[in-house]
Amino acid sequence: MSPTYGEYLRIDELLSLQTGLKDDKRKISNDELHFILVHQNFELWFKLVINELKCTRDILASDYVEETSLPQAVHHMTRVIETFKLMSQQWKVMETLEPQDFLNFRDELGTASGFESFQMRELESLMGKKWIDGKPIGKDESTEKSLYEVTCDWLQRTPIQGSTPDSSNDNEEVNTFIKQYLEAHKNLYPDTNQEAMDFFEQDSVLRRRRAGLIFIESYRELPLLSWPRKLISTLIELEESMILWRSSHARMVERIIGRRIGTGGSSGVDYLDMTTKYRVFIDLWSVRSILIKKEALPPLKNPEFYGFKGE
Repeated sequence: MSPTYGEYLRIDELLSLQTGLKDDKRKISNDELHFILVHQNFELWFKLVINELKCTRDILASDYVEETSLPQAVHHMTRVIETFKLMSQQWKVMETLEPQDFLNFRDELGTASGFESFQMRELESLMGKKWIDGKPIGKDESTEKSLYEVTCDWLQRTPIQGSTPDSSNDNEEVNTFIKQYLEAHKNLYPDTNQEAMDFFEQDSVLRRRRAGLIFIESYRELPLLSWPRKLISTLIELEESMILWRSSHARMVERIIGRRIGTGGSSGVDYLDMTTKYRVFIDLWSVRSILIKKEALPPLKNPEFYGFKGE
């Protein structure tokens, strides 16, 4: 016998969870019910986001990422992006809670705070190390590679002028490409050329990774690079959607509690505003300030390498 809609989704069990503390015998108000439901919804969406990001991370974690698997990675992240857009709108529902109405039950929360959301912490760890103004913050305590780390590994393997990391003359090819690129950049933008030079630090792994990123962004019309370029663009959109969600959160909190201290003892809105400065994919953002126009790019070598696979 097939299950009913309610049985499959366990609706009865789900609708019994909006009661506050287990040992609390009081009847919660309509406003508190609304508060609980919105935050429970966030936790459900976090579960989906974590699952989708893990799928993306696992695809990119392979030593060799097939071009045919990149659309699936983009698909997973697109779902996360749309989920964050939806969650941003959920703060609008929270904004229907008037400041005085929140104060009527705020004491019931005690020190309970969104800081304690283990799923949010897992989500942040899964994304990767956070940076503010180019400086890392916090500690990476995860034993598994983050989405940021596997993306870095993937970029480091980018074929540059047809050369791969295991090619015998790879260092020479990469350095020649970087030199030509910097010369073109200097001719176009002499006042900001130092920024471009600083982007290519001397650490060989970092240098090659960033050269790979520049190469994908610069020659994105090549068939072999079209999905890598889409993947990079989607990673940026993913982080942007998180930033906008954090910003919407901060404005909602400011509207309801002003500049009060948060329930968990944080600085409240000031802390939330600080989180909008978080960046994970810092290279993907900063590379945009040193790109050059197409006609100034170094001549493409081995163009046949970048045709569609199977051609």
